[in-house]
Amino acid sequence: MSDAAALRLPLAVAAEPVDSPTAAALLREYYTEVADRYFELHEGRRSTQEEIAEGLAEYPSADLMPPHGVLLVARRGEAVVGCAGVRLLDARTAELKQMYVRPASRGLGGAGGLLTAAETAAARLGAERVRLDTRLDLVEAIALYRRHGFTEIPPYHHDDVYAEIFFEKRLSGGRSAG
Repeated sequence: MSDAAALRLPLAVAAEPVDSPTAAALLREYYTEVADRYFELHEGRRSTQEEIAEGLAEYPSADLMPPHGVLLVARRGEAVVGCAGVRLLDARTAELKQMYVRPASRGLGGAGGLLTAAETAAARLGAERVRLDTRLDLVEAIALYRRHGFTEIPPYHHDDVYAEIFFEKRLSGGRSAG
């Protein structure tokens, strides 16, 4: 399928097991990109395969499975576009994790579609709000979250040294306050 034909296809987002080959490949790509950006910024080099393996082990994705989480995978036709994970932190709060769009699919609305699908998934899990953390050098992600109504909040937890900025968005469709 040509790139032009893929652009005309709608974005389809569906839950995917975290241990599927597609999910494993996306999560590895995600970790490689964020690790490379970090090491290029701070050490002037790219990450090693050992560092990627360590990162995948340090940040497992098993909590992105039902009944308290989900990993969403976006496709345009047969082309895999990206992924986003959602997990419950508590009965009313979900957290966005591993938001990633493949470089060839960026700028085409896939990130916004994935983010909207993740918010819907969080509401279906019963969440009233979605929180996330990211790094300050991931400026594209920060701009995306702000465009989609996320507001900066104080840190909500963490011993993660890479979490530098925190966001939250109130959802409609979650549990009613009570």
